[in-house]
Amino acid sequence: QLRLVESGGGWVQPGGSLRLSCAASGFTLGNYAIGWFRQAPGKEREGVSLISSRGTATNYADSVKGRFTISRDNAKNTVHLQMNSLKPEDTAIYYCAAATYYSGTYSVPSYRYWGPGTQVTVSS
Repeated sequence: QLRLVESGGGWVQPGGSLRLSCAASGFTLGNYAIGWFRQAPGKEREGVSLISSRGTATNYADSVKGRFTISRDNAKNTVHLQMNSLKPEDTAIYYCAAATYYSGTYSVPSYRYWGPGTQVTVSS
């Protein structure tokens, strides 16, 4: 069965950090571009960051530039999202998704596989 699973979410105070991981099973993550998306209550899903299959290209939403870093370890079939200087507005369910090619966009239909999401809560 082809699956993506996110981990590393939780509660953190403003200014804190979390590291999210996206693990794949049933397929080779290194063949796919990976996107991180998030959805806050009452809001639409939005793109956060992208990385190409070999990690040579990345993209960040303006709202997270300079605070979040995406990386991947294809040998371990995982992608990470390091989130620093977290703000309350970063609170959301975070999803990773796999696309067969790196488009540089956050077009949801471009992403073939999705994980179930992990909750990130930033509050004092």
